[in-house]
Amino acid sequence: MGKLSVLAELWDFLKVRKKWWLLPILVFLVLLGGLIILTQGSALAPFIYAIF
Repeated sequence: MGKLSVLAELWDFLKVRKKWWLLPILVFLVLLGGLIILTQGSALAPFIYAIF
């Protein structure tokens, strides 16, 4: 099982169950996780922590 199969299974779930309202939540969580990973240990970290 790779990452693509998990994404394909999630996409199938959204299509079959008509749970389109979950898509913006998932996109936001992925972007927030990417932001945390990219700024870890950088000079921007204090500014990110001040936002939250």
